[in-house]
Amino acid sequence: MAVHVFVLGLYSLSLMALGLWIGRRVRGASDFFVAGRRLGPGLVFSTMLAANIGAGSTVGATGIGYSHGVSAWWWVGSAALGSVVLALWVGPSMRRVAAAHGLHTVGDYLEFRYSRDVRGAVSVLLWFGTIAILAGQLIAIGTILEAVIDLPFALGCAMGGAVIVVYFAAGGLLTSARVNVVQLAVKLGGFAVAVPLALAGAGGWPAVASVRAPEPAYWTFWRPGTPGVMYLALLGPAFFLSPGLLQKAFGARDDRAVRAGVGLNALGLFLYAGVPALLGIVARARFPALPDEKLALPMLLIHGLSPIVGAIGLAAVFSAEISAADAALFMLTTSLSQDLYKRFVNPDADDRRVLQIARWTTVVSGGLGVTLAIASASIVDVLTIFYTLLGVTLFVPIVGGLYVARTTAREVRPAIVAGVAIMLIMQVASGGSGWGPVTPALGGLLAAIAAWVISLTPGLFTNR
Repeated sequence: MAVHVFVLGLYSLSLMALGLWIGRRVRGASDFFVAGRRLGPGLVFSTMLAANIGAGSTVGATGIGYSHGVSAWWWVGSAALGSVVLALWVGPSMRRVAAAHGLHTVGDYLEFRYSRDVRGAVSVLLWFGTIAILAGQLIAIGTILEAVIDLPFALGCAMGGAVIVVYFAAGGLLTSARVNVVQLAVKLGGFAVAVPLALAGAGGWPAVASVRAPEPAYWTFWRPGTPGVMYLALLGPAFFLSPGLLQKAFGARDDRAVRAGVGLNALGLFLYAGVPALLGIVARARFPALPDEKLALPMLLIHGLSPIVGAIGLAAVFSAEISAADAALFMLTTSLSQDLYKRFVNPDADDRRVLQIARWTTVVSGGLGVTLAIASASIVDVLTIFYTLLGVTLFVPIVGGLYVARTTAREVRPAIVAGVAIMLIMQVASGGSGWGPVTPALGGLLAAIAAWVISLTPGLFTNR
């Protein structure tokens, strides 16, 4: 236990110190929001992959693997497929528009492409959804720290929130992109050490493969619904529509940096996708009667590994949650300071004032995320709120805006309203489970696309 506390404490202080040191280079809002548009392929890759391996893909996906088996692959695998779309099509297109017109946020793009009211409506909707993803990362941190080092859950959430707020407030994307390099190295190194040792500790693959399955579809990779291939509809769009990821692409120096960096991120996600599923199955073999699936990963760290390896694994998991949380904090901060404050509250604010507001909104958003995390219980549930809202709200404005010239605010408004309305109706009426293969996320996305197509008809792909 002492080893775990020492390693985690030293690592947390190092992240904050590194962030504060790099933050001295921030000279204005452009550095804070888009890192001066100077990120090369390596930094794009590290900051993307660091953001994408978070609570859902560690604690959450391991828990899914524990309860549902190999279909847990689709949680991270869907993110990888969405990242391919971002790397090859959406990311480079958005970067070019942002660079040509000096755009800092997705909200800037929405106003440039559509209207002020579309920007405001989407920013408000996504702000509430993004609080959920920040809370999800902090729930994972609190859960892990409570299980491994017996730290009270609320205190663990607050500790994670404090680390993120300190280094992100120092310099926004400029600091997080470089801190993410350290976090990525720790998380990949930690899992590379922990996974084979956890497997060996369970008796090797033959012992794991013979685990008593809690349900008939436990070994079914192509499992329909969720968990399974339906994660593509829930998660896939989020990884090429997320403002946090798109704004990282805004910080790239050219299209090649986007394609190479985000493409390598997709490859990394494909390679990692099987890790949490395997760890969940290993946990099932070692601890077949856990009262809660989210304890699967903590139990492996505590009882499935030696103290020093467990401490390395804990640092890797902590890195995963922290790096994903700073991506959520990035979305919250830019949305409040640039999309809402600068555009609607004080349009005359100078660069220095916007930077000041960005730092204060980092603190406020971090505090709200900690509060929601303490009040919530399920990592997967709160992340689902974000991913669902993201897909139904942004699919038409982003994809339609980039690839269908006739898409205007007149077509986007009913698409957003229809998507969110159908998603909420299905969520309430079905208790979140959807009807057959149609989940609330898929139903909302289909409704948004249908409203968009109806608004465009006739002459769908012709200029006015």
